[in-house]
Amino acid sequence: MATPDARKPSWINYWGWGSGDMLGAGAQAVITGWLAYFFITFCGLSPVETGLILGLPRLLEAITCPLIGYISDNLRHTWIGRKVGRRKIFLLLTIPLLPSFALIFVSGQTFTYYLVTFIFFEFVYTMFLIPWETLAAEMTKDYKEKAKFAGARMLIAQSSAILASYLPTLIINNFGGKDSSNTFLIMAAIFGGLFSLVVVLVVLFTWERPYTDEEKLIQPEPMDWGKAALIPVNMFRDLFSTLKLKAFRQHLSLYLGGYISQDIFNTAFPLFVATVMVGSTLVISQAMTMMYFAQLISVMIAIRVIIKTGPTAAYRMAIAFVSAALLLFLGFYLVRPAGFAAGVEGLHGNIFNAAGSGFNPTVLFWLFLPIILAGLGRGTLNFVPWGVYNYLPDVDEAVTGQRREGIFAGVMTFVRKIAQSGAILLTTTLLGLGGFVSGGKGQVVQQTPQAIHTLVLIMVGGPILVMVTGMIISWKFRLNARTHEVLVHEVERLRAGATEAETPESKAIVEDLTGWKYERLWGRGEKAKPSVTSDQIPDIN
Repeated sequence: MATPDARKPSWINYWGWGSGDMLGAGAQAVITGWLAYFFITFCGLSPVETGLILGLPRLLEAITCPLIGYISDNLRHTWIGRKVGRRKIFLLLTIPLLPSFALIFVSGQTFTYYLVTFIFFEFVYTMFLIPWETLAAEMTKDYKEKAKFAGARMLIAQSSAILASYLPTLIINNFGGKDSSNTFLIMAAIFGGLFSLVVVLVVLFTWERPYTDEEKLIQPEPMDWGKAALIPVNMFRDLFSTLKLKAFRQHLSLYLGGYISQDIFNTAFPLFVATVMVGSTLVISQAMTMMYFAQLISVMIAIRVIIKTGPTAAYRMAIAFVSAALLLFLGFYLVRPAGFAAGVEGLHGNIFNAAGSGFNPTVLFWLFLPIILAGLGRGTLNFVPWGVYNYLPDVDEAVTGQRREGIFAGVMTFVRKIAQSGAILLTTTLLGLGGFVSGGKGQVVQQTPQAIHTLVLIMVGGPILVMVTGMIISWKFRLNARTHEVLVHEVERLRAGATEAETPESKAIVEDLTGWKYERLWGRGEKAKPSVTSDQIPDIN
């Protein structure tokens, strides 16, 4: 198969594609950081109702996520795929719909209203996210270029999270309403406009995988309703086939360990600040801003660490930082340091004064140190799985002989949504069972000791448990710069008709990453057979 000359991405392509994470991560930063707090504090919804609104749409996306990925992959040889792009057609459809984000933050509505508006936005969000995620893997096969794409998206992601955390402070300072629901409506309207803008940038500065000479000879396919009826069957077949890849299974453990821990923390943290650390929307906003600034620094460091050493070392380092932060929050709850509440009150709504004119060592230590440690760990936890994702279609190609970026994006988003739904539902349900009650119109309700104890236990114990579980499962994950280079070289040899590996070491590496025997690669085997174990190849992490 003749492969067209590869286009070399430049800085504008890295940042043009990466800008999409203003929507990808920005929306989630607002949703996971503020929505539960908004529903419970301003809308009078119970923790259980809040959990249902945040969780149920994710369950519906168990179908929409892989479906969009599957359809996107299979539009390549259709008229619309040739003329518009199998990925870009989805991006263009979302541009006029994204400002609907603001509808979620209209206060005083019913449970049904919030559920319906959130389901609609999540569907539009997914329609953008899955095709967008495939584009970096389509624009390059080079390990370092893929890392640069991942780094650009993560820097944009952390910048959007900083904006999501600090916008309430800016809005309150400029428009008033210290604890007003209008703060969140204005914030959502600003983000809705930004979301449409960044999708335009993605469309302009990215490209899809070029057609080979052989593919150009294939005539665009007319609509086949018989094939369309089989989409759900084929979709779930392909979905589960991705789990046959050893590297992908290990990658999912990194992904879920890092992200579920943050779902739990994001849901509980604003409530922890409001009820345990004596705070308001202003304090929560500024505390989260510090955390996201630390995440931004962490991503910059993680980019270099992953390129040089691989993802597992960075992941373990991140777990240590986040765990230290959580244990400090636990220490605050147990110690209840004298003078902390008065110190925060004396800062007059600006906690950054604790390091300046209103220097207060108690506030400085207990509020700043754990927040900064959490941010340093969370930035790396965010980057690791998406830094790895761009390489997984290459592992899959060795097994199937196909490029299935859309399927992998769909599966990752599908698994993420299901796990996120479960994490949020479980967190809010446990809070409700623990006696946590909702407020209304910005009122912070006095919670019982049992409710606060439950909140602290969930916020500290939950993230540590899932992070450590992910680390254990992925302990011998070996996808890094060197093994990826060997893999890509072997894929080129397989494409040229090779049936044996170039060297015993390259055979061991490819078999370890795929989990398949070499002779069964390139679509030559229907079922995976036991392959070498990680212990049989040199440790090159």
